[in-house]
Amino acid sequence: MPRNPAVALVGPGAIGTTVAAALHEAGRTPMVYGRTAREHLELRVDEGRIVVPGPVRIDPAHAGGAVDLVFLAVKSTQLQAAAPWLTALCHPGTVVCVLQNGVEQESSIAPLLTDARIVPSVVWFPAQAQPDGSVWLRGDARLTVPDAPASRIVFEALRGTRCAVDLATDFTSVAWRKLLQNAAAGLMVLSGRRSGMFGRVDVARVTLGYLRECLEVARAEGAVLGDEVPGEILAGFQSNPADLGTSILADRVAGRPLEWDTRNGVVQRRGRAHGIPTPISDLVVPLLAAASDGPG
Repeated sequence: MPRNPAVALVGPGAIGTTVAAALHEAGRTPMVYGRTAREHLELRVDEGRIVVPGPVRIDPAHAGGAVDLVFLAVKSTQLQAAAPWLTALCHPGTVVCVLQNGVEQESSIAPLLTDARIVPSVVWFPAQAQPDGSVWLRGDARLTVPDAPASRIVFEALRGTRCAVDLATDFTSVAWRKLLQNAAAGLMVLSGRRSGMFGRVDVARVTLGYLRECLEVARAEGAVLGDEVPGEILAGFQSNPADLGTSILADRVAGRPLEWDTRNGVVQRRGRAHGIPTPISDLVVPLLAAASDGPG
């Protein structure tokens, strides 16, 4: 790892802004790239606000050359739009840390890269975009990455910042556990409600059934997760502030494409590959797909 690695962040949304602010606060300000020109980024935290100086660059032709580490914080629906940035910012030694939902990060990003090394991650923090363009971090920030050589530059870049990094020896299990959480959060899209809905007895029953279905698929994929996991995930939703939403719900409200395949469709697809019945997915996935892509 270079002593002072050059770091770039592509996609300054809620997750990207949080990571950029953590780096800036520690004196490691990254270069920031995105779709919309902005003078700065702003993260709201308990102690006040962290302002990350810009500008946010929007033209890959003026990226400024390859870097050592790229944090890719775009959604799976935005990958093709981000491809020119990866071309401009990556050389054979670049590490690309994917701050994205799902368990298929490496296979989805690999076609966009040549020699760069991919580090998948699991994001464990609630960050919400605000109407004024700032981001509100509503809890502690933490990432999990595989315990692998390429992950070390991610670990060192964020060492000592407000965004902790865990190195997981069994990353598959961690990633699938988060996938279960993301899949259940998709139910908020279908109801148009936030975390408070999980306090309903009927919604809790449906959520547990869905999580158990997802758990069976996760185990077939090699995840080591106990029978208690669905209940723990449901309890987590029930303990959240009632007004806490999720990124897929925010996208639905804004009329943006949804990450339905990354977060929910994958359970149905992998279930079919293993011969596992997924009756709840067979209902949830088409409804999410229609909410995202239409017609109508």
